[in-house]
Amino acid sequence: MNTPAHLLLGAAVMGREGAKPLIWAALAGALLPDLSLYLLAGFALYVQGLPGSVVFGVLYYSDLWQTVFWVDNSFLVWGALLALAAWRQAGWAVALTGAALLHLLFDLPLHHDDGRAHFWPLTGWIFESPVSYWDVRHGAGWVAPIEALVSTFAAITLWWRRPGWILSGVTLALLLAEGLARRNWIFFFGAG
Repeated sequence: MNTPAHLLLGAAVMGREGAKPLIWAALAGALLPDLSLYLLAGFALYVQGLPGSVVFGVLYYSDLWQTVFWVDNSFLVWGALLALAAWRQAGWAVALTGAALLHLLFDLPLHHDDGRAHFWPLTGWIFESPVSYWDVRHGAGWVAPIEALVSTFAAITLWWRRPGWILSGVTLALLLAEGLARRNWIFFFGAG
């Protein structure tokens, strides 16, 4: 899934009580599994000036980057953090870690050849799904409309809870970003 879709879904599911702190925590948690990619790719693209083909064709698959992804995309790491949050009865931490786990649950079946080692530190095995959220050669043509529908439903759910103007604006921005991401996949890769 595109990151905005992860954020919308995480906030709708883990912020279900409608409390603003839980929604903000869920938004943060849904972002965390992708944050390292944004930081690493942003540095490589905009500070080092490397072309996108090197960043996403070489560096993305490098041992260094994959090791970082193993940690922040591990069901075991996030599961342990969720257990700790639940034990401590910290609602915001449950929302954060739960949204991160939800992110991983949707990433696992939607990455064909760009998946992560979701079961680190037990194994570095990477599930190669037959389905991709972005690659039209692996089902993105039918995944994209489902993702758009889920994102829209999640946004409507968040608005229904009347989270205030700021979170309503963030929700709208995320929904628009999801649409823009979908347009970019279609334009650049013929997906969607």
